Amino acid sequence: MPGLIDPAAELRKSFLSAVAEFRTDPDYPVPWFVDDVDPQALADSWAFDAYVARVLGERTQAGVRSGFVPMTTLWWVDAERFLGRLAIRHRLTPALMEFGGHIGYDVRPSARRQGHATAMLAAALPIARLLGISRALVMCDRTNTASQRVIEANGGELLDITAQKRRYWVSTAEGGTGFG
Repeated sequence: MPGLIDPAAELRKSFLSAVAEFRTDPDYPVPWFVDDVDPQALADSWAFDAYVARVLGERTQAGVRSGFVPMTTLWWVDAERFLGRLAIRHRLTPALMEFGGHIGYDVRPSARRQGHATAMLAAALPIARLLGISRALVMCDRTNTASQRVIEANGGELLDITAQKRRYWVSTAEGGTGFG
């Protein structure tokens, strides 16, 4: 059964396979996290270990790179298969208010349309609550109806529609998601 886990070097092969899928997907732009993987990590296992350590370190202010906020990155996996990734940003900047939100998620192309994104977001809400986020800003591109359905299935209340995004508030309170 799929679930959220901390990024783990043991999933390198499956993660790299997913990265290749994302890069060749004709239906969606390459997610930012794919381009954010250290290039050396794609070739060397020791560099992949360092990449995983960097991602885990970004949970604290001390590990945050310039231009970023602390974020908890989790991987959605089923046994040894990487299915997707999710990031919970601990706070919002003006830019994240417009284009990123608290929670972002990506499902590898071969695992889409199987309910993973809806389940990932539902599993992330209690974690966001533990991080002190009482309502999470979650957004999708205006034309991404699949992601719109994911957010709304998790209790998303439409805040507004901008030139590029549909922005929603999603409660992280117990029982407040509307998922199920």
